[in-house]
Parts: sequence; structure tokens; C-alpha cells
Amino acid sequence: MCWLGELLTEKYNPGGGEAIGEGTWKTVHRKALSTEWNNTVLNLVRKARGAYVDKVAALFSRSDVPFRIDAPWCAYLYLNGVIDAETASEETGEEVEICRFSSPFVQERIFNALTDDMAGDRLPVPALEPLDDLEDVLAGDELDLPALLSRYAKYLDRSRERGLDPWKGQPRRADLRLTEAAGHFHLYAWLREAVGRWCVVAPELPTGNGKVDLHLRCGKKTGIVEVKSYVDQLTFLASMGQAARYARSSGLDAVTLVVFVPVRDEEVVRKLSGPRDMDGTRVNVVAVPWV
Repeated sequence: MCWLGELLTEKYNPGGGEAIGEGTWKTVHRKALSTEWNNTVLNLVRKARGAYVDKVAALFSRSDVPFRIDAPWCAYLYLNGVIDAETASEETGEEVEICRFSSPFVQERIFNALTDDMAGDRLPVPALEPLDDLEDVLAGDELDLPALLSRYAKYLDRSRERGLDPWKGQPRRADLRLTEAAGHFHLYAWLREAVGRWCVVAPELPTGNGKVDLHLRCGKKTGIVEVKSYVDQLTFLASMGQAARYARSSGLDAVTLVVFVPVRDEEVVRKLSGPRDMDGTRVNVVAVPWV
């Protein structure tokens, strides 16, 4: 994107013969995501927030959405620079055209914008209970993400007790069930408020392909949270395998998988939750009821 190059070489160029290094790039990237004005980027975000926002939100949880130029939403987002088409191969060997965000930077701007739209910049209920010092989460040799995410389930319960619907206005599928993307946005907002003062919480948006993982770094400790919605048992098992492979590719021996379950049956939630060994990689499953 030429605008980023202009910021890097002109506005934020350290000058004085000093090389433009990684530190300068990080500054430019942070500013471009938060404070720098660019009409083209603002227009892209505005289009993404428009009439087809449910389609845009779905792209954050699926990497196999077919690209169909005859579909009005697809043509609109494509012609306005929000998405592009990419050729992919199915398991059958057939080549298909699928949707991709036009760039990882555009994807991150849209992700941040939709997070604010859907979850707000402040939660209506405190993210943590009073006196919760998160010792069990932060004190060990590694982050205890299941312990952290158990607080998220309790947060949802406290919201319901106060008569608040955390999913009001969230994107839903044709069968009125919440989309996986709604969980991404809401959980990300909760994590920022719960631990954002002590940990870096960032969405990982690889190459605009729709996949979003939430990365946490608290000092030298790191962890990955993947988010899925429960469809059926076979899909659930496949999701665990996918999460394990991603953890290994990231050099980690464990990953936490948050599974949003469309029931409030405590027995179902209990059976789905817990650690699993997937070919030597620990997958910590945290099932969260949502209806």
C-alpha cells in the first residue's frame, strides 16, 4: 500500500542518515491502524460496515467462502476493494475461487472496527470479579489460558444475571444461530479488558485468508486461543486436530480452543471441555454456552 510507504519514508523517517528499521515500521503500522487519516482506507472500512457487514464478519471465521461475482454482496465488496478472489484446491483436487481480504492490513482495520461496533470499547459489566488477581493464570511457568477463559464464561453469566444480552445485534446465520465471528469479536474485546493492562492481546491475521487466532503475550509467556462454534462431533474433532497442527507450526506444545456451544446444558459443556492430547500437542478445550 503506497500510503504506508509514504508514512515510512517521509512522515516517520528518522532522517539524519539513520536506517529505517523494524522500530520505525512498528510505529508506522501502529499509527496507521489507529490515528493516521487516509480516505481510501476509511472508505474501505465504511463499505465493510455497510449493508453486507454480516458477510464481512463471516469471513473472519471461514477461509473457504466461495467467490461468486454474480452474488451482489460479493461483487459489491470486490468492486470496493474490501475483498479479492484467490484460487484454492479442495480435498478432491478441484480448483475453486474463494474470498480473501484485499490485504492483511485492511483485514486488521476492519477487524478492529467491527470489534468496536459489536462489543464496544467498554464492557457493560466488569470483565473480572472484584479481588481477582489472576494469580492462577499468570504465576506459573506458562499461561493458564483455560483458567483465564473460565472467567469469560462467568462474565457471560454475570451479564445474563443483570438482564444484559451480550449477543444482541451480533451477526447470525440463516438459522438464527450466532456466527463464529461473533465469538471472535466479543472474546477479543473481553480479553483486552480483562488482561490488556498486563498482556499484549492481538489478533493474528495471516495473509488476509479469513483465519483469526488470538495471541497473548504476558512478559515472556505466550499462548494462542482459537475460536470455533460447535456444529457436530466430527467437526469438533477436526477442529482440535487443526488447532494442534497450528500450535506445532508456531513452535508451541499447547493451544487453547474455545468452542461456543448453542445450548446451556451443563453436562454437554462439561463433556466437551478439558485437555486432549493430539499427536503430542495438548489442546485445552473450553466450551462456552451461548444461545
